[in-house]
Amino acid sequence: MEIHQYIDHTVLRPDCSRSDVQKICAEAVQHRFKAVCIPPYFVRDARQWLENSPVRLSTVIGFPFGYSTTPAKVEEMKRAFDDGAHEFDVVINNCAVKDGAWAYVKNDIDTMTRAAHLRGSIVKVILETSLLQEAEIDRLCAICAELGCDFVKTSTGFHSDVATPEMIRYLRSKLPSNVRIKASGGIRTLLQAEELVRAGADRIGTSSGTVIVGAVN
Repeated sequence: MEIHQYIDHTVLRPDCSRSDVQKICAEAVQHRFKAVCIPPYFVRDARQWLENSPVRLSTVIGFPFGYSTTPAKVEEMKRAFDDGAHEFDVVINNCAVKDGAWAYVKNDIDTMTRAAHLRGSIVKVILETSLLQEAEIDRLCAICAELGCDFVKTSTGFHSDVATPEMIRYLRSKLPSNVRIKASGGIRTLLQAEELVRAGADRIGTSSGTVIVGAVN
């Protein structure tokens, strides 16, 4: 298993600096990670640091709570795309889910997905599974499948939840094969990463990418 090709090397701390982002970009190039995932503020700089490398540039939208309005999220995506982002990890509106406003939830996901796809970009829809009931997860998976989202992601990683093989297997059972899964939250070891991939994860979002690949050597 070439675990490095599953890793979205991530820094999303609210106090991360330009040097932090430059460091993970250099590490991503060195270890041939699939992507970096960074705050929108740093995307323009990261585009230069990743120039001429195959590493994908991903950023977050509506992060970490997802309850900003849909037009605000789309404007955020447009700016990030212009700055050089290839992929968008977008947070759903969990307030709307809990409010039972399913038409709003679907329109929110649909609008962000269309905005990404019109630009040839990938969209990863963050569900925040630890905040959701099973029936809510099922309905969100059905919406993402219907709308052709590229990925469903387990969490932002900001709620102390840890990605588990059980959740990955559950999501895999609810999603068609064309909708991939990104595991995120508390992934710090090679063993964790490998178990999640075997369970069905297609990407691993982690700030411990160098530790994980270091354990391979």
